[in-house]
Amino acid sequence: MRKLIVTEPIEGQRPGTSGLRKKVAVFRQANYLENFVQSIFDCLPDRQGSTLVVGGDGRFYNRQAIQVILKMAAANGFAKVLVGQGGILSTPAASCVIRKRGAFGGVVLSASHNPGGPDNDFGIKYNGTNGGPAPEQLTEAMFARSREIREYAISDAADIDLDQIGMQSMDGMAVEVIDSIADYAELMETLFDFGAIKALLSSGNFRICFDAMHAVTGPYAKAILEGILGAPAGTVMNGVPLEDFGGGHPDPNLVYAHDLVEIVFGPDAPDFGAASDGDGDRNMVLGQRFFVTPSDSLAVLAANATLAPGYAKGLTGVARSMPTSQAADRVAAKLGIGCYETPTGWKFFGSLLDADKATLCGEESFGTGSNHVREKDGLWAVLFWLNVLAARKESVEAIVREHWKTYGRNYYSRHDYEAVDSDAANGLVAHLRDQLPTLPGKKLGAYEVSYADDFSYTDPVDNSVTTKQGIRVGFTDGSRVVFRLSGTGTEGATLRIYVEKYEPDPAKHDQDTQAMLAELITIANTLAEVKTRTGREQPTVIT
Repeated sequence: MRKLIVTEPIEGQRPGTSGLRKKVAVFRQANYLENFVQSIFDCLPDRQGSTLVVGGDGRFYNRQAIQVILKMAAANGFAKVLVGQGGILSTPAASCVIRKRGAFGGVVLSASHNPGGPDNDFGIKYNGTNGGPAPEQLTEAMFARSREIREYAISDAADIDLDQIGMQSMDGMAVEVIDSIADYAELMETLFDFGAIKALLSSGNFRICFDAMHAVTGPYAKAILEGILGAPAGTVMNGVPLEDFGGGHPDPNLVYAHDLVEIVFGPDAPDFGAASDGDGDRNMVLGQRFFVTPSDSLAVLAANATLAPGYAKGLTGVARSMPTSQAADRVAAKLGIGCYETPTGWKFFGSLLDADKATLCGEESFGTGSNHVREKDGLWAVLFWLNVLAARKESVEAIVREHWKTYGRNYYSRHDYEAVDSDAANGLVAHLRDQLPTLPGKKLGAYEVSYADDFSYTDPVDNSVTTKQGIRVGFTDGSRVVFRLSGTGTEGATLRIYVEKYEPDPAKHDQDTQAMLAELITIANTLAEVKTRTGREQPTVIT
């Protein structure tokens, strides 16, 4: 039976770049989850009689939250909900299901690459009919609604069995528990040459290792890599999703994916290594003792896209987030296709993909994707790389080095200062903004400033404007430093500093990245007064 529960607004429910993320303890406060879910539903006036997709990355509180969402969906007029078995749906798989099944939208439960468990993080976001994250106008409407909400609707029906595939009913609403993997695996098979990849994996001359980091892609990778493609059992490590990700930090980078890094840089290294994150939308790609930066990965896939059946006709364009290196721009220029620089946040790629202005998209934060769904997709990127490797019959390192020889190398690094005092971080950014008008034309060490701005983006499809998306300081030789506060953390602020230097000379493509960027790093730290304002001597993570 439908019940209306009296509530009051709760402060701080503004979604970030990828939904609302807070500590589990915050979400477990009375009415906290319910208020936000009702705020989502209240901003969807056409929801009556429609179909909703619900699933998450399996982190702590995933199952309990899903039961609440199902009961609220029933009380808010949805006719049907599709939910992943066990409450599991990777973020790209949720996008896939929304699109394939013609759903009205979906509620995705994840804090992505953030740690999980009772004392760590949880998250929730809404994806629209196109399968992509809600645009900024809608998330702002949700936030506005959360500040005035006075009641929410919920059914008092019993919980649904999330583990039994098939149809069930909740207070007159149909609930179908679906195979979490089937639709996604079927889509991947249309995009990539599974026959060629299977031949490569069974040749006996090529070994791979995939680290699922005890997160959501474990079952997907086992089903596709070890099942359909015939990779040996054990190819997928840490493949069982755990509510606390095994106590690890499910962020696929050189620091947190240390198990994989030790193997791939070890004495008996496999030919290819990869990892994905908590909800399956990020990826790290490694060759034998060779790391591929996310920015280079996007550029290499763009340059080799026609080797994969799903992209054989070529790309309409490439899009990257502003802090991502400009390596992909050089590929787009050579191919004669559009190249778009957007704010950080996958939702900004949605209109470009829907309008067929871009086919491949990427972010430096280990996210790559295409128009096959409306989210970044970690396992998709791994399969794309395997398709390229099968077609070219060269090593990862050889392919990347040939790419640098053709296009030049963008030396690139990101320095993260995590859990910085929010007031200190905001003061640092304000200090940088104050300097912007005075910087152009200045000499900073060996570099001369060409431009300095606070990045603003006008969407070429809907003409919406997004401002204050990161401070850029560009130099006359094409180098640049970028400063940005991240919107994906749950504690304090994360300051990210991005440093990039273009090197066209192949004789200089073998240098240490941090050494090549050392002067620019010093310039960035001096401009921002990082040590003085944050008290930090070193970044938390360097990638």
